[in-house]
Amino acid sequence: MLNPSVDSLMNKINSKYTLVTISAHRARQLRENPGLFQKTEKSQSVNFVGMALEEIDAEKLTYEREES
Repeated sequence: MLNPSVDSLMNKINSKYTLVTISAHRARQLRENPGLFQKTEKSQSVNFVGMALEEIDAEKLTYEREES
C-alpha cells in the first residue's frame, strides 16, 4: 500500500497532472537542499518524492493556480 494514498492526495490537489508536477518540483528542491524538508508526524519516506507527497498530504505544501 502506498503511503500517503492517492485518494488522500487527490482530496488536497484535484488534478493528477498537478500533483505529479508539484511533487516532482518539490523533490528536486529537496534533492538540492534536504534541510528544507518539513517533517510531519507520520513521516516515513526516505526518498525525495515520498517526502514531497507527505508534505502535500499534511498540507504543508500547497499551490495557488494563476489565472491567465
